[in-house]
Amino acid sequence: MRIGVPKEIKVLEFRVAMTPSVVAQLTARGHEVFVETQAGAGIGLDDDAYRAAGAAVKATADEVFDAAEMIVKVKEPQPVEIARLKPRHILFTYLHLAADKALTKGLQDSGANCIAYETVTDKFGRLPLLAPMSQVAGRMAVDVGAVSMLKPAGGRGLLLGGVPGVPPANVVILGGGVAGKHAAQMAVGHRANVTLFDISTPRLEELDDMFGGQVKTAFSTPDAILAAVREADLVIGAVLVPGAAAPKLIMREHLKLMKPRSVLVDVAIDQGGCFETSRPTTHADPTYVVDGIIHYCVANMPGAAPYTSTFALGAATAPYMLALADMGVDKAFAADPGFAKGSNVRGGKITHASVLAAVA
Repeated sequence: MRIGVPKEIKVLEFRVAMTPSVVAQLTARGHEVFVETQAGAGIGLDDDAYRAAGAAVKATADEVFDAAEMIVKVKEPQPVEIARLKPRHILFTYLHLAADKALTKGLQDSGANCIAYETVTDKFGRLPLLAPMSQVAGRMAVDVGAVSMLKPAGGRGLLLGGVPGVPPANVVILGGGVAGKHAAQMAVGHRANVTLFDISTPRLEELDDMFGGQVKTAFSTPDAILAAVREADLVIGAVLVPGAAAPKLIMREHLKLMKPRSVLVDVAIDQGGCFETSRPTTHADPTYVVDGIIHYCVANMPGAAPYTSTFALGAATAPYMLALADMGVDKAFAADPGFAKGSNVRGGKITHASVLAAVA
């Protein structure tokens, strides 16, 4: 198979979809890989590293798309990239279509076979290709929240972990999945006062055992969340419904009940966000203020740690890329029903039920 790796063009996105080691695995099996020049420059992977692994380096994205049957990316295609897609293409990347009707329509119109990392499942029902970026985003959420609470960033001037004689900040985490768990780990490491909400009692029991009482766990209800956010200094939204739009857990009217200059970090922004007042931002301008509350809603949070994120993502996606290249879509899906759940758009039709429900 002919596989293309274009340079990511989203604002301040430095990750790359394939490392030279994965290129080497593919070319060793007889596949051709075309990499756009400087695709890995953001993490110090130069063109020669890709050539040494067996890739052909192309001067433009147009050349990559023209040469390839399968396009692998990190972030959802931007409008200029959608225009390059043809019905013969397989697109394998993060899509997050539930929050973007225009993107969904563009992919339908392209006729391409579009497979989303974030809806692929393993045999246990987990999300193996979303997990590594959820880990990064969960850990980053505490760091960016801590910075946003400082006075130079517009916050109240509060230190997350406090100091002897001064209490630590109150951190509320909504969602006990991968991102929420990793956020809790970081917040506990900072010595914050942490409360974690989830709708699954078994998951709360698991997290309670995991943290040995260092994290307060709470069953998620609107009243319980509202009571917690009144006292919160930092709220991290990390809820996830695979393929679907994130539920709104904090509404605008709730902001006036919160401490002035407290911080909301919306890890769920790729899926539309879990705060009513959330809107996507970029690393170039990551925060804004609504009713005195600081919002951090960067839609590609892990892009700020591109080296870590690229290698974590590459390790997770490589087996699936190899399966697609070796067997083609239909045989790869037949061999792994969880992989088949990654199908979001094919032949102009939406193929994932949650995506269809969200964009209908």
